[in-house]
Amino acid sequence: MSEHLTTAMARETAEAPEAVARMLAHNRDALGELAKLFRHRDPAFIATCARGSSDNAATYFKYLSEIALGLPCASLGASIASVYEARLRLRDSLLVTISQSGLSPDILSVQAEAKRAGIPTIAITNDDQSPLAREADLCLPLCAGVEESVTATKTFVASAAMAAAIIASLADDRTFKAATDNLPATLANALEVEWRAVEDLAASATSLYVLGRGPSFPMAQEAALKLKESSGLHAEAYSAAEVLHGPMELIEEGFPVIVFSPKDAARETTARAIDTLRAAGARIVATGSELDFAETGHPYLDPLSMILTFYRSAERIAVRRGRDPDHPRLLEKVTRTR
Repeated sequence: MSEHLTTAMARETAEAPEAVARMLAHNRDALGELAKLFRHRDPAFIATCARGSSDNAATYFKYLSEIALGLPCASLGASIASVYEARLRLRDSLLVTISQSGLSPDILSVQAEAKRAGIPTIAITNDDQSPLAREADLCLPLCAGVEESVTATKTFVASAAMAAAIIASLADDRTFKAATDNLPATLANALEVEWRAVEDLAASATSLYVLGRGPSFPMAQEAALKLKESSGLHAEAYSAAEVLHGPMELIEEGFPVIVFSPKDAARETTARAIDTLRAAGARIVATGSELDFAETGHPYLDPLSMILTFYRSAERIAVRRGRDPDHPRLLEKVTRTR
């Protein structure tokens, strides 16, 4: 990648492969401890709590848990403990919280409620000295280093890679684990892929859809969020199945749609959805046809490669639209909601 990186978003996107390498190396023993805890507790389900980009990583974790482990995963509303003072019945479960800063009062309150309920708490955070990290039973640091841009990139990729590493460890799946261990090299390849068709599609758009299904759906959510944050572009994410319900009515001639479609079990049904949308007039760019991507060796992980390639495009789209992706007008790096 030879181009000059002029924004923090671009530089931090380029740092993601090294961040993931550090994260995997640092947490190798802790992942082993978590696997032992998991086998000992044999939970009936896993609960997660997160906000923003971290919640997209938690949704990715949910899909992997349910597909690879057959274990239901419930996303807890972040305000249920801090605002509504709910007392949760969490028996036979464990809680995974994801927060880049580890400072969100909402997330801290849910973690405290889980500890009151007597279940193990696992914190995924970029600050291993944060309150979330200190108060968790087990902290899995992201090791991503300082992230200056308000538009988070490397911390999201590290969070999602951590989600994959956890599930690969719990599933004891050698192929999945080997592909996860090789992620830093694959992500470095993903930085070399260019999605100019995405940039041309979004640069002048006023609204668009981003689609995915299964593990690629949370990456569609993350992509849509990044377009909002960095470009001020109205972008909405949908499942490639759900878009054919109500959202389909908004499709008209030339309506822009980006599709993340790895080579997984949903590829055929996603292709049929693409045909339906094109017939209705949508202008579509999709992985596997218009968009190449760096394959990871496992369909669960391909969405991670796709989102990193997309981040490079998102930064260039923002610049083309006259925006500063590092400093959105109305956003701050840490949002302390309660």
